[in-house]
Amino acid sequence: MQPLLVKDIRQLLQGKLINGSENWQAQDAIYYNRHEHRNRYSLMFVSRGDTINWDAINRKGPSLVISDKPEPELKLALPNTTVIKVESLVQAYWKFIEYYRGLFDIPVVTITGTCGKTTTKDMIKHILSENRNVQASESSKNEPRRSFPYLMGIDEKTDAAVFEHGLGNSGNIKHQCMIYQPTIGIITNIGVHHLDGCKNLEGYIRAKSEIVEGIRKDGTLILNADDENTRKVSLKLFKGKVIYVGVNMQSDFRASDIKFANNGMEFTLHFNDKTYEAFISGYGEHQVYNALAALAAVHEMGMDIEEAITRLGSYKNMTRHLEFFTGVGGSTIIDDTWTINPTSIEAALKVLDSIGSGKNVILVLGDINRLGNFEKKYHREIGTLVAKRNIHTLITIGNKAEEIARQASQDGSKANIHMFKDVKGLKEVLDPILDSNAILLIKGPMSSRSMIDFANSLKKDS
Repeated sequence: MQPLLVKDIRQLLQGKLINGSENWQAQDAIYYNRHEHRNRYSLMFVSRGDTINWDAINRKGPSLVISDKPEPELKLALPNTTVIKVESLVQAYWKFIEYYRGLFDIPVVTITGTCGKTTTKDMIKHILSENRNVQASESSKNEPRRSFPYLMGIDEKTDAAVFEHGLGNSGNIKHQCMIYQPTIGIITNIGVHHLDGCKNLEGYIRAKSEIVEGIRKDGTLILNADDENTRKVSLKLFKGKVIYVGVNMQSDFRASDIKFANNGMEFTLHFNDKTYEAFISGYGEHQVYNALAALAAVHEMGMDIEEAITRLGSYKNMTRHLEFFTGVGGSTIIDDTWTINPTSIEAALKVLDSIGSGKNVILVLGDINRLGNFEKKYHREIGTLVAKRNIHTLITIGNKAEEIARQASQDGSKANIHMFKDVKGLKEVLDPILDSNAILLIKGPMSSRSMIDFANSLKKDS
């Protein structure tokens, strides 16, 4: 956070000084009881309903409390705590955010999508970081409550920022955009997920679309030209620039000649009537789409496209994202236990299609969560997709995933099908069939520690 004089904060918020000194600088900001109070010189917004631990706040002082609690309660503050009373905490909070974001005339990229958010974010950060100071969200920790601390991570040394949006319910992305005020927004794709919070697919698409109205005036929106649901996003009220990426001939950033090679993907980029050869670490056509979005974003920030492609070539794919290992018996283990939803399963199956010819293909799938009332429907659709492929052994783990197995069988899959409640007993099925001709892909939710541990146990060096 860029240090701010407490007196200036009080004047900005038109607050009343109740306790302590205002002649020091706040160097961090949190929302009390939502974010951890870790540092001295912290500003904290405290709501009326919060119970204040004055001793703890004072120990990490000097601290600044901003609240709309009754004045007698605020006067209980200890000497090392400055207290400013405001009329409305909500109004003060958003006024502070508006002021703080306005201090920085830098490109801010935000990313949403069913799949590829974290990867695209990390690609952009990697490309920019060679000569720019980049503030970014951490890993895939994209919950809305983290947005305020991420914004506070921008300071006078920051040249650019890139954040991903979390979506659990409608309104989440709108809220995050109010905090980040992005100059560039990206929708990687829109598949199926979080239907428990968005009611149905149409509601989910609308929730993803909130990024469109959240981009700053004259900002840029980057869209997947080939994604069916993204084409349903309304752009009627968007007045900024739209860039399309994909393999479609109408794409502004277009990929062709996509090939699996050297632990990644080679492709030809077509942009502005020129062609460029590019490489991205990590398998799958979906990885090329992520790369196209990242290249479009950094070019929009002024980076030369050839330089961006060169830097992209040194990017290392994320762990547990279709990560290849030599496994038990000389088998090939593909660890894809980072996340699971219908879109990411389909992407993983396409990778198996490309590399599985002549191999003994084993597919291990866990439960797909957060599908609300459509749980059975989408598990069954995955079963149908599996049945159409040359899968030799299908193993499902979990009660929900059983629907995948049942549907695959019903649709005539020739795979040997096994259903497990958990990973117990799985090793006995796999040990006899894991050899140098076997390719095993394991995919499950990151919340399943048992599946992650089991995937690790299959790797030769684990």
